[in-house]
Amino acid sequence: MTASAFQKNLALTLLVLAALLLLQFVLPEYHVLMATRMMVLAVFAVGFNALLGYIGLLSLGHAMFFACGLYAAGLSVYHFGFSLPTAFGVSLIASAVLSLVIGAITLRTIRVSFMIVTLMFAQVGYLAVLYFAEWTNGQEGLSLPAAARQMALGPWTLNIADAATRYNIALALLAASLGILLLYLKGTRGRVATAIRDNEGRTEMLGFNVFAAKLEMFVVSGTLSGAAGAAYGLLFGYIGATFASFQYSIEALLFTLLGGAGTLLGPLIGVVLMVAMIDKLSELTSAYFLVIGVVLIALILWFPKGILGTIRERWAPWIL
Repeated sequence: MTASAFQKNLALTLLVLAALLLLQFVLPEYHVLMATRMMVLAVFAVGFNALLGYIGLLSLGHAMFFACGLYAAGLSVYHFGFSLPTAFGVSLIASAVLSLVIGAITLRTIRVSFMIVTLMFAQVGYLAVLYFAEWTNGQEGLSLPAAARQMALGPWTLNIADAATRYNIALALLAASLGILLLYLKGTRGRVATAIRDNEGRTEMLGFNVFAAKLEMFVVSGTLSGAAGAAYGLLFGYIGATFASFQYSIEALLFTLLGGAGTLLGPLIGVVLMVAMIDKLSELTSAYFLVIGVVLIALILWFPKGILGTIRERWAPWIL
């Protein structure tokens, strides 16, 4: 990546984040809540995109990492009374360790086998949530007590249940995830990752450790996904088995493909478009998924590489 391209992408990212910061002052409370959820899911999609878009690995089990962060943080608060920052730190460590172990195993497979193995591990995680119902409360899940969602900052107490507080925490997490990925892609490791995506055999022939590069990106991807899960549980006060289901892996895939795989802001665009369509169309018809399916087909026909990916291909090649 040239210095000019990096500066343009940095400026674009900062512009989007500034717009999101100001947006909370003009949106009604319901839409502030929805935008908070969008930003948390965007962090999940950014983590998924790190693996699919920048190193070319399609995982069907990323709900496992989202759920790992969700349950590591939520159960730490619910059963052990951990503070919110400590619980979030626990979730990051748990997600990083899990992604390291799962990555070391699954990356020994390729293509369809990789997809199937990641899916199998995710199903094991989902069944584990149901099996240990004494701790997780199974399908019903757990609601975090209101008192546990207070965070002391010196003489002040931060209430996570406050809409503005949740919004800004989600925004800060999104900014951090985008910044981490942007800096990663700017360096040598990022260039090696994209080289593997474009031609793995040639990259290996040039002497790079392909397995180590894949594993590193897998850990980055899994940890970001776990951070999103932890934020979801702590900000909204609920953890449940649904978040560990296959559906959430598919949602991350749809968000990424819709916005544009291999683009920094594509996952955010995909999340905003998908969640907004579901919210609006569900008010108009009970068959809203049918309408969304038709819209998605139309979008894929007009934007075959996703919205931002197609814009990059046709008009703005500097977009990362």
